[in-house]
Amino acid sequence: MDRPGAVATLRATVAGFATDWLPAATSWCVALSGGPDSLALTAAAAATLPTTALIVDHGLQPGSADVAETARRQAGEVGCVEARVLRVQVGTDGGPEAAARNARYAALDAARAGAPVLLGHTLDDQAETVLLGLGRGSGARSIAGMRAYDPPWCRPLLGVRRAVTHGACGELGLAPWDDPHNRDARFTRVRLRTEVLPLLEEVLGGGVAEALARTAIALREDTDTLDLLADRAFDDAVADDAGDAVAVAALTTLPAALRRRVIRRWLLRGGAANLTDKQIRAVDALVTAWRGQGGVAIGSDLRRQRLFAGRRDGRLVMYSQPV
Repeated sequence: MDRPGAVATLRATVAGFATDWLPAATSWCVALSGGPDSLALTAAAAATLPTTALIVDHGLQPGSADVAETARRQAGEVGCVEARVLRVQVGTDGGPEAAARNARYAALDAARAGAPVLLGHTLDDQAETVLLGLGRGSGARSIAGMRAYDPPWCRPLLGVRRAVTHGACGELGLAPWDDPHNRDARFTRVRLRTEVLPLLEEVLGGGVAEALARTAIALREDTDTLDLLADRAFDDAVADDAGDAVAVAALTTLPAALRRRVIRRWLLRGGAANLTDKQIRAVDALVTAWRGQGGVAIGSDLRRQRLFAGRRDGRLVMYSQPV
């Protein structure tokens, strides 16, 4: 039997995602950049449900308005009921990639009108994300990669190779946009894609991207289970104490993996941001290796203030100090 073509494969994948994750959906949106992944996804989505294409123009490259307009036109050609260009102002917080991503997601969220939004991340993107997480040493959460369904964001192509989306564009006669940033070696992800992953495939005999994606799925399942248990433990720990502090005694009996997850939730609720595994473990040491040490500096969005977690009178507390 002949193997199905790229378009048929994508349509079956997207239709299966809708059945599994969005059985009540009557329409959806697609984040369309004009690149091959999002363009192929848009075509498959429009063949499944009434689809609105949302095209974010970051205004960061010459001709970005023309790229957005071409994507808008192509969305109509593949059957979208509507296509809108969203122009955004990109800030500087967190570096250029993070700032562009934050602006993009904010615009998509504001424009989606309550509908789910499909994103064109593929298996290759997932493999790159796992490698980035490994390099940061941020623990299982970062190695678990991207979720297939994280409302309102949907990633139906996480099991599909990038070659399939390129093939689908070819079958449909679509000319996708070739983003020059995807070849710019200044970006870590580009070097992973063009240098690291090909070398791993060569050294390990192939199948590395698929193996990394399978690892992400397995870790995601484990992480989700631990997170559920940690939610319950967090509620118990907070119920045992008053205010924003947490009694150390409520944490000491928890297994390490649950305890650190409870600490992470407590820190986030108190205003922490961009937490690292090193910071969480340092706060954990206030519970498990208490020697009267001072507070632990924690990342936050405070202006001219620095956030700390410390231990006082048998409780974990958070406080800030001027920079």
